[in-house]
Amino acid sequence: MFRDSATLLSGNVVGQGTALLAYLVLTRIYSPADYALFNIFYSYIEIFIILSTCKYELAVIVADDEAESAAVARFALRLNALVSAALLALVAILHFCGALPGNFAQLGALVLLIPPMVFLCGTSRLYAALFNRVHRFKTIAVNTTAGALFTALLRILFGLLGMHRAGLPLGTVLGQGAANLHYRWQLHKTGFPKADAAARRAAARRHRNFPLFVAPKDFVNSLSANLPFLWLALWFDKAEVGLFALALTFTFRPVQLLNSAFERVLYARTAEQVRDRRPVAGGLVRFLLAVNAVALPLGVVGWFVAEPLFTLLFGSRWSGCGVYVQSLLPWLLLSLSSTSLSFISNVFSTQRIEFGFFLLLLALRVAAIAVGIYAGSFLLAIRLYAAAGTLVAASLLVWYLVQVRRYELSLRG
Repeated sequence: MFRDSATLLSGNVVGQGTALLAYLVLTRIYSPADYALFNIFYSYIEIFIILSTCKYELAVIVADDEAESAAVARFALRLNALVSAALLALVAILHFCGALPGNFAQLGALVLLIPPMVFLCGTSRLYAALFNRVHRFKTIAVNTTAGALFTALLRILFGLLGMHRAGLPLGTVLGQGAANLHYRWQLHKTGFPKADAAARRAAARRHRNFPLFVAPKDFVNSLSANLPFLWLALWFDKAEVGLFALALTFTFRPVQLLNSAFERVLYARTAEQVRDRRPVAGGLVRFLLAVNAVALPLGVVGWFVAEPLFTLLFGSRWSGCGVYVQSLLPWLLLSLSSTSLSFISNVFSTQRIEFGFFLLLLALRVAAIAVGIYAGSFLLAIRLYAAAGTLVAASLLVWYLVQVRRYELSLRG
């Protein structure tokens, strides 16, 4: 398990590590307000991407055989193209009619980049799921590295050309496009089984829990996760939103790298073990102990060095990021464990119950941000927002482990 995770992490660390190092240059080219605008842009992508695939990429991994896996993947690829095309038509009409609402209006012509990015991200997720199922983690690692490097270089280039408003979104879209070309080439080399329309529809029906329960859960979770950029950005100064965006990037981006690698490996292996009626608890518990033995000491150090470190690395205009890092750290540490085990509900088909946790999280976050807006304090809103994430992450972790325990008891039974 750790060997496969290391393979994925090698690509993620090289690619995303380079992308994070690029911030040493990017934060001297782009302003906090530019980063606020980019995070508004990307927040909409993270929400729409869930609608474009309806989370069928997760069904690719748990399908009973290769034929069914290919069928559900082909169905989801068509769904992704259809939703992305409809979204492009909608935002184009609103843009050219001057009827863009809320933060969409602040993006202006950049909204036209959202549908292509949604399509590219949806396709990439489905391709990654296909390679994940057959344990081709090296392909995923190489793709992650290439895409991240290309994106970082394009962002720097566009910034140096003076494209401060469009540089970050445009570089991201083109970088994702390059990554998709690599995935497509690898699929062409290995072969991608055909599936007729009847097989695609049958596979989609059999795995309907993903659009019925997982997609709404992730939609709600993504909406609540992006509330600071979708809602607070309407009430507070963009520079302050940009400071929070940088703090969020340098706390949750590394954790997301780890979670992505761990979750992919754990999901595939645990799904196989459950199909074969083998124990899973021992490996999962050892994983949690090993990860937290490293993460907890690093979190303590991060609490004390965040503010001076951010100011030193990114310049004086980014002073103030440290207080947001401190607000996020408890949630960050719990998220490292709970998010890595988020596949548990898919393995045991308990997505409906999990959806309730994320409805609660959305309600708590809406309340947190509403309190911050009422008090006129961006920092208070973020602290309450992070506290809500901490509470629900802890609850989810306990619930995931309870499910594993029940499964282990059923094996003895």
